[in-house]
Amino acid sequence: MPADAQPPAPDGPLIVQSDKSVLLEVARPGADEARRAIAPFAELERAPEHVHTYRITPLALWNARAAGLDAETVVHTLITYSRFPVPHALLTEIAETMGRYGRLQLVADPAHGLVLHAADAPVLEEVMRSRRTTGLLGARLSPADVVVHPSERGHLKQVLIKLGWPAEDLAGYVDGEAHPIALREDPAGARAGTPGAFALRPYQREAVEGFWAGGSGVVVLPCGAGKTLVGAAVMARSSTTALVLVANAVAARQWKEELMRFTTLTADEIGEYSGARKEIRPVTIATYQVLTTRRKGVHPHLDLLDSHDWGLIVYDEVHLLPAPVFRMTADLQARRRLGLTATLVREDGREDEVFSLIGPKRYDAPWKDLENQGWIAPAICTEVRLDLDARQRMTYATAEASDRYRLAACAPAKVGIVDRLLARHAGESVLIIGQYVDQLTEIAEHLGAPLITGATTVRERQRLYGAFRSGEVRTLVVSKVANFSIDLPGASVAVQVSGTFGSRQEEAQRLGRIVRPKEDGRQAHFYTVVARDTVDQEFAAHRQRFLAEQGYTYDIVDAGDL
Repeated sequence: MPADAQPPAPDGPLIVQSDKSVLLEVARPGADEARRAIAPFAELERAPEHVHTYRITPLALWNARAAGLDAETVVHTLITYSRFPVPHALLTEIAETMGRYGRLQLVADPAHGLVLHAADAPVLEEVMRSRRTTGLLGARLSPADVVVHPSERGHLKQVLIKLGWPAEDLAGYVDGEAHPIALREDPAGARAGTPGAFALRPYQREAVEGFWAGGSGVVVLPCGAGKTLVGAAVMARSSTTALVLVANAVAARQWKEELMRFTTLTADEIGEYSGARKEIRPVTIATYQVLTTRRKGVHPHLDLLDSHDWGLIVYDEVHLLPAPVFRMTADLQARRRLGLTATLVREDGREDEVFSLIGPKRYDAPWKDLENQGWIAPAICTEVRLDLDARQRMTYATAEASDRYRLAACAPAKVGIVDRLLARHAGESVLIIGQYVDQLTEIAEHLGAPLITGATTVRERQRLYGAFRSGEVRTLVVSKVANFSIDLPGASVAVQVSGTFGSRQEEAQRLGRIVRPKEDGRQAHFYTVVARDTVDQEFAAHRQRFLAEQGYTYDIVDAGDL
């Protein structure tokens, strides 16, 4: 019986359509299982209350293939959960798209160095005739093999994925300069509850093994699930010099503290390369900001990436990777590269650059799975909608389109909503998060709470974060500088008053500030305060898409009902 003729599941939660869209009815039996099953190869597009829309894209299929998922498994998943027969043409398209990954391979050749090998010679002929590969390929060795200059390894992979023939990189890596690093893992002490003792969690161990088996690539874990520890374990496995790239100086110092806690590295072995310090040590932690600083049209610090014999490069928050670091990474394909992130979503659509230059997704742990296992705190997400008054509505209606989001996001009535939410969660540690500094300044002054923005010194940020962790400060107002790589385990409530337009990855990062497990088992609460019937509401719906894919739902309440 042909695959598409198999009897559909009468109550199946999926409707699979020939345009590569997949509709998931969230109230149907098995909807949660189906969502988890399709997540590795389908991307969520829309997530209203009852029907979520996914799309099967080539990049998602290639990521799934690189992670070991084959076309047969994808097809079986769709047929198993679909209420109606799956279109045969789509099943064929899935098989053919996944079959494109690995038809071209980059391999090391003892006589010729780096070689592009084709399992299918006509494919090699096709890409060689493309103008995009001009200058990237050298001598033709055989109908199936052509020499590649080592410096063009990354550039060629970028071109090949654009041509629809993603290369499997099997060329291996240089060892880099050896440097002993070991984990301070103490499983017995961790089980006994010994202070300071730790053991890798099962999913962290799987992430390390998944990365190492592939050589380079991305590990996707929820915020609060211990991505830094995964990075430390990979560094210990490598036992070489390492360059760690992070979002900001606060994150750099947090990484240093964690590495000293989890590994045998000492303070003298770890350098910070930021705006304030320029230390190069066996393990060097550099900020994206300093690497991308331009002087007279050049980036003077980018040569740090290539001037040392690193055995491993770690890209923290890899979804933030700026264009200059992408360009330099193209030249670093002989180094092992580990990307760490909570979400591979990039609003600029450059996910294929991450795939081709850092590597494919090697491990992905769904948020809800880790929540169900108790590794991250359960979270309740609530969207609070308020009405603009008549004067504000008229101001909004007559404003230029470019000004409308700021007007709606900074609605004065949001201050009163913050008051009511703080009263509801009296005694808890609360983060007030927003995009606009003047709005945050007003809220901080109204509450008498400290404020952290980009203008706050690193020393003052660390002091305030420390006071928040200790409970000395219960309410902290923060701008987007707190979106990334900030460990605030005691935070149990976040109130988002404005954001970076419709950024899905920012929404995930902000929820991530509060999902570290609480000692008393409390749930986390994530509130988004939104002006009704404005672009603020539209952007909020877009922001929620990634978290909806992870299984979170947003209750919508009227501000008057708080």
